[in-house]
Amino acid sequence: MQPSFVIVGANLAGGRAAQALRREGFSGRVVLVGAEPHPPYERPPLSKDLLLGKQAPEALRIADRQSWSDQEIDLRLGTTVTRLLPGEQSVETDSGELIRADKVLLCTGGRARRLAVEGHHLGGVHALRSLDDALTIREQLVPGAHVTVVGAGFIGAEVAASAQALGCRVTLLEVAGLPLQRVLGPALGQVLATAYRDQGVDLRLGTGVHSLVGDDRVRRVVTTDGSVIETDLVVVGIGIEPAVELAASAGARVDNGILVDEFCATSIDGIYAAGDVANHPNPILGERVRLENWQNAQNQGLAAAGSMLGHRRPFAEVPWFWSDQYAWNLQMAGQAGPEDDVVWRGDVDGLAFSAFFLRAGVLRAAFAVNRPRDVHGARRLIERGGVVDVDALRDPGADLRKLAA
Repeated sequence: MQPSFVIVGANLAGGRAAQALRREGFSGRVVLVGAEPHPPYERPPLSKDLLLGKQAPEALRIADRQSWSDQEIDLRLGTTVTRLLPGEQSVETDSGELIRADKVLLCTGGRARRLAVEGHHLGGVHALRSLDDALTIREQLVPGAHVTVVGAGFIGAEVAASAQALGCRVTLLEVAGLPLQRVLGPALGQVLATAYRDQGVDLRLGTGVHSLVGDDRVRRVVTTDGSVIETDLVVVGIGIEPAVELAASAGARVDNGILVDEFCATSIDGIYAAGDVANHPNPILGERVRLENWQNAQNQGLAAAGSMLGHRRPFAEVPWFWSDQYAWNLQMAGQAGPEDDVVWRGDVDGLAFSAFFLRAGVLRAAFAVNRPRDVHGARRLIERGGVVDVDALRDPGADLRKLAA
């Protein structure tokens, strides 16, 4: 009997893993199970080009429907795995079907956090996590509409920028003192706060949502400082909760995600995890991380597929992601910390700059606005480790890729 591998989560991580199994010669059964009705797709455009109408939903797919069939991948959409049965080498779906599973890859991702306030259930209150979420929000982004975005992280800022581009008025609420302060620190947070306000965003810092008020749909947002905002739409972007329940109920170790080793293996033999839900050791950073970005979802899915096939290749990459807002391309590599020293290069006021985060002279992270080459070079320096030349970091003309050679 041929082996049967089941991938739970028909998203980017799960889809790339299924493709990799076939590409690397696995001839057994591959079952890819997804709760959404859509084939695997990429999420970054949801808050940008899809909202703006620049991309159709079909363009986000990582492969067309026929391709899955051609690769003999059993794609089960609109289906939820409700139980892992490792002792029986099977999984159970919401229909009660048992699917034989010699090995299982969990790409369960996460759920968008919701506001735990009065009125959170009203119409016109949305999170942005799925394709259907984005399509629903897009229908309501009409010129003149007043949009309240809760959370000034990357997703919230991208939604705010897209809404403004479509002629909406935007209020952006952030409970912290500055945008992305936890990720980037106060200096960069202040730069972004000024930039958002210069774009005409009504940015309110240190301000959360007390309640949402309306009839059949939301009409007003009452903030924690007592202000009342008239609104037509509320978009909540306050992060995700990793979907660990399936793994935890089977006895796998979980802690801010599903704990895996360097080979994407969980604490249960034959069960692996990848993508947004996987908390994995990163030897480059010297710490465990759980990453919610395109690069990690795709590449860790590929790595997990290799591990399922018996390849012993540790997954170790410098984290990297990007965000497009207004006319800015923002990129970040590595993992910054509050104790890091910050070295600047470029034109901060003109929003064409980079900031480098160092710990004891070692480059830990880089953040750039409209200077992508700096981040590409910084990724190599972070991976290489060791003390870096601070003067070269400051010099806008220094090619960091050569410095890392």
